[in-house]
Amino acid sequence: MGLNFRFAVVSDLHIALSHTIWDHPSRFHLVEVGIPAFESAIEHLTQLDLDFLLLPGDLTQHGEPENHIWLQQRLSKLPFPTYVVPGNHDVPVVTANQQSIAFADFPQYYRKFGYQDTNELYYTQQLLPGVRLIGLNSNFFNEEGQQVGRLDAKQLQWLEEVLIAASDELVLVMVHHNVVEHLPHQSRHPMASRYMLENAPELVQLLQRYGVKLVFTGHLHVQDVACADGVYDITTGSLVSYPHPYRVLEFHRDRQGKEWLQILSHRVQSVPDFPNLQQLSREWMGDRSFPFLVKLLTLSPLNLPLTQAQELAPTLRDFWATIADGDAVFDYPQFPQKIRHYIQTYSAATLIDNNSTLLLEKMERGQLGVGSGETALREGFPPQATANPKGGR
Repeated sequence: MGLNFRFAVVSDLHIALSHTIWDHPSRFHLVEVGIPAFESAIEHLTQLDLDFLLLPGDLTQHGEPENHIWLQQRLSKLPFPTYVVPGNHDVPVVTANQQSIAFADFPQYYRKFGYQDTNELYYTQQLLPGVRLIGLNSNFFNEEGQQVGRLDAKQLQWLEEVLIAASDELVLVMVHHNVVEHLPHQSRHPMASRYMLENAPELVQLLQRYGVKLVFTGHLHVQDVACADGVYDITTGSLVSYPHPYRVLEFHRDRQGKEWLQILSHRVQSVPDFPNLQQLSREWMGDRSFPFLVKLLTLSPLNLPLTQAQELAPTLRDFWATIADGDAVFDYPQFPQKIRHYIQTYSAATLIDNNSTLLLEKMERGQLGVGSGETALREGFPPQATANPKGGR
């Protein structure tokens, strides 16, 4: 039996009313564009006859109650169902303080957006006949009181019970932290591991066991599609940092049971007060990248001396913006061979991060069926082209 539906993903909104904005000189996020950028995206999405909208966390700047309330009220006016999960910025503390809501209070703000029937920070909802969403909470406070990305044992047990009961349904999973690596050695890199679930392999194994193929994440603020053991992690960049993207996706299942997911990505080009948002935002990110780049170059595996890292960093000014944009290709032939090769490992081997069509079938780690997004639009489904994804990215 065929199945077709259309939905959108908008991630890491970091909604901040003007009086709540943190004005730190080195911040990467242009949170002042959060509300107008969201309004711009919504204006477009309301024209597309969506079945639903997914928001994979970091809904607010830093868990401020007034920002949660603003978003709650705005979502209630949308013409399509919307579902959320908490990001690390939404529940930064266990106990409420003068700035942020309590960890356990998150569901109270989003009763109409996934949390109708639970006080847990995770849930399941039927999206359409035969289509189920599982919204997971990846925020965990360890024994030292530090917030990390992890699914606790209780949630994992609940998840398996839901997956067993949903054996006849198409299951989509939404969670804030990344489940599959989007950067080289992300789970082990001292600068990148905090964007991964600590127990991601356990989750991927569970999803693979029950045939779940699609996971939608955020947190990393980049456009990227990655795959492990037939589980696709589609992470979407932040609406408040370059390139201010959002995605529109269409799922198709034909009568023979073959399934495809078409992904089309869009960017917010301008908002009031920022008429040239794309250029300004890319420059904003580049202006603040020097300390990050120096740290990247001095860490393993390069371990460059500080002076050499400081000399090379200005040449890499747009490195992170290029990664965030998706489909990155790097080559610096003027660099020493070891450094040149390392930077090249951040390139995408196949350009699938923004516009592509995924053939959803069981595959070994690192394999991914894709077709050109434009070809899919012109010729319909199924697309004929296939390719391998980026290796190590």
